[in-house]
Amino acid sequence: MTHSFDAMMQELPMVAIMRGIEPSEVLDHGRVLIEAGFRIIEVPLNSPNPFESIRLLQEAYGENTLIGAGTVLTMEQLAQLIATGAGLMVAPHTDPEIIRAAKAAGLYTMPGFFTVTEAFAAIHAGADALKIFPAEALPSLKVISAMGAVVPKEVRLCPVGGVSPDNVGDYLDAGARGFGLGSALYKKGQSVEQTRLNALAFSAAWKERS
Repeated sequence: MTHSFDAMMQELPMVAIMRGIEPSEVLDHGRVLIEAGFRIIEVPLNSPNPFESIRLLQEAYGENTLIGAGTVLTMEQLAQLIATGAGLMVAPHTDPEIIRAAKAAGLYTMPGFFTVTEAFAAIHAGADALKIFPAEALPSLKVISAMGAVVPKEVRLCPVGGVSPDNVGDYLDAGARGFGLGSALYKKGQSVEQTRLNALAFSAAWKERS
């Protein structure tokens, strides 16, 4: 891997989430994501044969792209992720034990949180970025501003859930410094061309602000 997590996030601060992707199609979708500027791709573990998809992505694109797993819930899953050679661990929750183990194995970590207490538990365990999840459940974007006032500036707050090209700017105005993109980017069964168009729309939304 030739670039760090932070360098890739500076390039395009968006994590592509391919929930439901099949191993037989993952490389084609991954290719158009990378062509659109994405440098970080995750395959959630509640997808079909996720470790096979992760392994294929890592072998094909891992030199210049950060590949990883989402929805990592157990130490056993983390061990399987490490075995693929991929470099990113994403979780929907804050589990300090899993975060520490992932960091000890040399992975970048992006655990989920919803309260400041969880945020600091994740930071103290070594989290590289924080996934605000589910972001669409926030009562107001002012919550992100308030969190950003206390969370260390070097730790990126990344909304996940409900993010679209139309509201990227609103989240950035509130203090978000990254995103996880789910169904607005990729839905199970969609065409490679649709993935390409969605990826370009998100990339354009970022470029308008950068």
